[in-house]
Amino acid sequence: MAGADVLVLGAGSAGSVVAARLSEDPVCRVHLVEAGDWPRDPDIADPLQWPFLEGRDFDWAYRTVAQPGTAGRVHAWPRGRVVGGSSCMHAMAHVQGHADDFAPWAEAAGPRWSQAGLARGFGRCALPQRQDRTALSPVAAAFIEAGQAIGAPMLASHKAGPLAGATVNTLTIRDGRRVSVADAYLAGAVRRPNLTISTGAVVERLAIEQGRVRGAVIRQGGASSVAEADRVVLCLGTIGSPLLLLRSGIGDAEQLRSFGIACAVALPAVGRNLHDHLLAAGNVYAARRAVPRSRLQHSESLMYLHGDDPARVEGAPDCVLACVVLPAVTECFAAPAAGSAYTIMFGFTHPTSRGSIMLTGADAVSPPRIDPAYLSTEADRRAFRRGLELAREVGHAAPLDDWRDREILPGVAVRDAPAIEAFLARAARTHHHPVGTCAMGAVVDADLRVQGLENLFVVDASVIPRITTGPVNAAVVAIAETWTEAVGAKSIAAAGAKQGERAA
Repeated sequence: MAGADVLVLGAGSAGSVVAARLSEDPVCRVHLVEAGDWPRDPDIADPLQWPFLEGRDFDWAYRTVAQPGTAGRVHAWPRGRVVGGSSCMHAMAHVQGHADDFAPWAEAAGPRWSQAGLARGFGRCALPQRQDRTALSPVAAAFIEAGQAIGAPMLASHKAGPLAGATVNTLTIRDGRRVSVADAYLAGAVRRPNLTISTGAVVERLAIEQGRVRGAVIRQGGASSVAEADRVVLCLGTIGSPLLLLRSGIGDAEQLRSFGIACAVALPAVGRNLHDHLLAAGNVYAARRAVPRSRLQHSESLMYLHGDDPARVEGAPDCVLACVVLPAVTECFAAPAAGSAYTIMFGFTHPTSRGSIMLTGADAVSPPRIDPAYLSTEADRRAFRRGLELAREVGHAAPLDDWRDREILPGVAVRDAPAIEAFLARAARTHHHPVGTCAMGAVVDADLRVQGLENLFVVDASVIPRITTGPVNAAVVAIAETWTEAVGAKSIAAAGAKQGERAA
């Protein structure tokens, strides 16, 4: 393709939606660029394999800097380097979020990003969103009952509406197979003549001339060239999008100078506001009898709770518990044998700690400096402690008596504050939901346009100013759906006008 009307960088959850939707209009020429390849590993499609995909050749395999709040540990941050992005690796839970989650979005960038404004985007989502109660693990069923025993409401689903309570997970699985966002959106779009998809293509930097983005410098097969377009949409995610902006001279001028990069647009907020959901792996129990192998994806139920009152329904809950029928632990602990134990993972939903993504070099091969600043605020540490208390209340409730033999982790002897803090620091791990590094109102405007550049947009999890209560993938799809309909339509209209000029 010569010059495209729209260049979409990144074929993950957001990029798959943007490219598929814009190319529905045959006059709009779309070029989608992805560093990875089409999925080839059969384990991607197997829902039971998701805990074991980390570190394979389709994983960017990022790592954080050492975290003082988690005993100085370096955390693996797997992200998908593949068509479909991290939707080829995550646990497939589909949670839209609580209504209150979107108030900060609307405050930052206007009513389009409120819950009401996003409703159509959520509704247009092409992913399957299904519950399978018939395949539910008996341990997960007892976990849900245990939640009710401590006062948690029983909900029909966590897909939308009130989130406080327990239910069976809504999963993006069809006929026993994972459905990635690429499966849902690109499978029917790849044959369109107006859509070009380039794989194995690393974006080195943006080509900026006289205050406008001409395209992007792409390295593919050992050679670099400029992919040109009228409009450029970054869908590289919370890590990739700010890194590309920084390498291209868009960001904090002082940081850019330290790497010999000329500042094209001064935007100090690029790469800032990084935050992520943190989980503990976990509150582990030895089982009285063999735990049956999951027939879904190991983590079959989520329970969202208010720490001050587990029976409360209104408002966005601040704690989350997840029943995992595998014995999930971090690298700091020895894992019991599969089938001999189960885990109640726990965490908090609205972290106040804020970190950053920064460069370590001016080129695309230099690894990012990722500092999520885990547990750097007392509010987060307090919420984490409350999560453990709730996990134990559920774990020791009567409905789990038939399954619980004894508490392995942290162990019934771990009760005093120093011992609990030490355990939490070693049990903490990412929930794989990083957001915020190109936030609405700070880096992008209400149209998700990068401030200072009229034809450059960011459409992915990095624009989220404050994280949703649950997994973010459903919200990312809704952002992409909303943007393509409300803003991307302008690109289509511009493409049509340009085609008319060419024909004349």
